[in-house]
Amino acid sequence: MKVLDTVHTRLTWAGPVDLPLHGEADVQAACGIMHVHGRRYGQPTRLALDYATLVAEELLDQGVLAAKIARIRGNPLDSVSTSVAQAALLVISQYLAAATAGDDRPEPLLPGGPPFVSSDGVRFEIESLDPFVWQCFWSVLCAEPIAVRDGWQSFLHRFATATCPLPGKLVDLVGELPFACLREVAAHTGMSIVRVQSRSPTGIPAYQLTPLPGTATLPAASATAPLAGITVLEVTRRLQGPLAGHLLTLLGAKVIRIEPPGGDLLRGAPPISGDCSARFLAVNRGKQVLRIDLNTAQGRSEVLELAAGADVFLHNWAPGKAEQRALDAGDLARVSPGIVYAWASGWGQEFGADPPLGTDYLVQAHSGLAARTPSLMTVVDIFGGLVCAHGVLDALLHKALTGEGSRVDSSLLSAAVRLSSGPLGTSSPEVPICTDLTELAADPRFAAALVREGCVFPCSPWEFST
Repeated sequence: MKVLDTVHTRLTWAGPVDLPLHGEADVQAACGIMHVHGRRYGQPTRLALDYATLVAEELLDQGVLAAKIARIRGNPLDSVSTSVAQAALLVISQYLAAATAGDDRPEPLLPGGPPFVSSDGVRFEIESLDPFVWQCFWSVLCAEPIAVRDGWQSFLHRFATATCPLPGKLVDLVGELPFACLREVAAHTGMSIVRVQSRSPTGIPAYQLTPLPGTATLPAASATAPLAGITVLEVTRRLQGPLAGHLLTLLGAKVIRIEPPGGDLLRGAPPISGDCSARFLAVNRGKQVLRIDLNTAQGRSEVLELAAGADVFLHNWAPGKAEQRALDAGDLARVSPGIVYAWASGWGQEFGADPPLGTDYLVQAHSGLAARTPSLMTVVDIFGGLVCAHGVLDALLHKALTGEGSRVDSSLLSAAVRLSSGPLGTSSPEVPICTDLTELAADPRFAAALVREGCVFPCSPWEFST
């Protein structure tokens, strides 16, 4: 079989889910997307974007690339299949894990959340991951301390809960001021602020591949999984980067995750399953973990030694951090010729060297996505992880064919722009709407698509065959 012969593909609505699903609306209803997206609105709500379908198409493309990589390495995979339902379950994996963790601490899911609206009618998002910045911003606006305190927890946790009920006094306060004034306060206090744009930026590809010096060959295939025997060194945080690494893990790669001494702080974020955050496990289980202090010369030297034996280096550091640590693409290529060096950024080159915080909701606002279909689901983080993994697979295929390494640049913005160009749907479901993820997890009709490992996770979304 020739390496670049056609890989047979199959994309269905339901896949292993034993339900009569016949369209995007059915999948969103049955597989939990309407439930999670609707938390912000207080009731299940259709995500107007055909999101599950776009994710499924992305997964199928990745499966084709993985099969071609496997062929070159001696594993004659002939076909790959996935489904829109499996894509939807991947999308809600962190919410599903949290719902089934068995943690006794309640997680209130009251409706509400940004975007905010200024007195002159500008819709905008703000962002800070630092409670001191949050406090300073609202203090300059003379907000009541109790409202500032209560709002912080909800604001910080919206990435995990998909809802953000803020004190009405905060919402009213910014609604009394023009956007120009709010932007000045944000600049003074370190708060990132981005207005909701009606149009997407143009000319931004999903990812870019840049050749790196040196050549190397991929190891021969040693198992049925298409990426078995390939080693990925991952240094990431939050969701976008870890999800990219998780997808490579599901395809059979050995992913070595580098965490700081003491471990990633998100390991302790409730709800807890066993001794670890359920949401953290949703995108990090199955990875080998090493703890290294990258703020020391010794730690950076250890990473370079590990990279010498890796096929992929993946990170999502802030702009300039790789160069500061002497761990940029050139540094890695010198110790590992032919390496695939992947940077999953927030903004790419959109704002130069000093961008706003590159998080899901700010990117939704700037990309035009929030103007089309605003959501407090992490739709951009998830799709950004998919786009990054796609770029890595493309670069690995190029390496398998030529021996050449590549730098892969993707971003949340590039993912959001692609989503913004996708079709909008308004159809209604013809199946019952999921309103409880614990019930979904226990439903025997989903059994073939889920696995329980302390809490419940989706199985790999791909099926490969020879």
